[in-house]
Amino acid sequence: MTTTIKAAPMMHSPPHPGEILRDLYLAPMRVTIVQAAKALGVTSKHVSGIVNGHVRITADMAIRLAAALGTDAQTWVNLQAQRDLWVASQKAPPNVKPLRQAE
Repeated sequence: MTTTIKAAPMMHSPPHPGEILRDLYLAPMRVTIVQAAKALGVTSKHVSGIVNGHVRITADMAIRLAAALGTDAQTWVNLQAQRDLWVASQKAPPNVKPLRQAE
């Protein structure tokens, strides 16, 4: 039995979720990094790292963002996963051997 799952390769870099947070939420709401950090219960350094694309969105942060912004935590996790997959796909593929069914 052979099952193959292949996805079409991404053509461009998906935005870091921090860009979306900054451009679609914080900037239009005129919320500063410090204000967002206080609302989220984290440091301003952490929020700054996210909006500048240096820090990943964790499951915990996705839950915090969803609660604070009225969004869905899964959306934030999915955005990060898309970004992570794209970054990994830009590297040389790992040297792996195919798995075979045991006889």
